[in-house]
Amino acid sequence: MLPSLFASEENSPPWSVPRAALYGAALGLVAAFVKIFGPFRGAEPALAPALEIGLAVLAFALLCAGAALLRNRLARRLRDMN
Repeated sequence: MLPSLFASEENSPPWSVPRAALYGAALGLVAAFVKIFGPFRGAEPALAPALEIGLAVLAFALLCAGAALLRNRLARRLRDMN
């Protein structure tokens, strides 16, 4: 079952922020490899490949952790309103 902000009768557990960051890091790693080694790569890399991979991993991890934090706060606020 996919988690959502839908207010149901049962209390759903909050999303795990560290797990979301880990999944985001994995997505960032895949995205960096596709960008570096994919068919649409540029002739010359803009950054060193290791730096590019690290930045993508960090950016995706922070993005997913932030989304989980925002979801948890919104869900808590909606639950407290009812």
